[in-house]
Amino acid sequence: MSGKKVIVLETPDRVAERAAELFARAATEAIGARGRFVVALAGGSTPEKAYRVLTGRPNVEWARVYVFLGDERMVPPDDERSNLGMARRALLDHVPIPSANVFAVPTDRPAAAAARQYQRSIADTVGDPPRFDLILLGLGDDGHTASLFPGKAALEEQTAWVVASPPGVLPPPVDRVTLTFPVLNAARRVAFLVTGSKKAEVVKDVFAGRDYPAARVRPTDGELTWLLDADAAAKLDQSRS
Repeated sequence: MSGKKVIVLETPDRVAERAAELFARAATEAIGARGRFVVALAGGSTPEKAYRVLTGRPNVEWARVYVFLGDERMVPPDDERSNLGMARRALLDHVPIPSANVFAVPTDRPAAAAARQYQRSIADTVGDPPRFDLILLGLGDDGHTASLFPGKAALEEQTAWVVASPPGVLPPPVDRVTLTFPVLNAARRVAFLVTGSKKAEVVKDVFAGRDYPAARVRPTDGELTWLLDADAAAKLDQSRS
């Protein structure tokens, strides 16, 4: 399993539905092969739609699903800006997943210490080196993904799986913790979920090879899928699925 798939759908709702299908299928395959499904969730409004669709997927064996975050803002989990908080409201509070299977970034300490602790949690649960079954990602207007921002030191990290990241250009201006490229590119599957006309230019640039952070996501032995709505794909020469 390797390569890159580009799937263009008419609307954000269809992107959410296809993302939920991808999640459920990856979970079934991983549980069948290895007895569990380890996923890293993304923040953002497009993944949130997919999470809400997933609450209606009874075929997911939630007791065998292990959830991490691709990145997190250093805010309490009940803060509206928290990626974990959003995932809980949209998905995790509505499915029978054991609380012990959800791994929060410890945001009650400095970001660097939180990153070290989260790396230990990943090593203990996923393995060393870690290989996630699925990592979901979004795409920022500046080409960032997770909390890997243009021009920041985290882009060049080669050894640590999780690092602290300073605020990017987007609000809120708080420190963050993010997975790094060594983890993203070791995953069995990575899926970008991107919608809206505001993303069309950056999608075009990423696909053209501009050195945005998102363009550095290239799984070495896994599958990369881009799920785009028609607006986000408007500047690409791609057939619709």
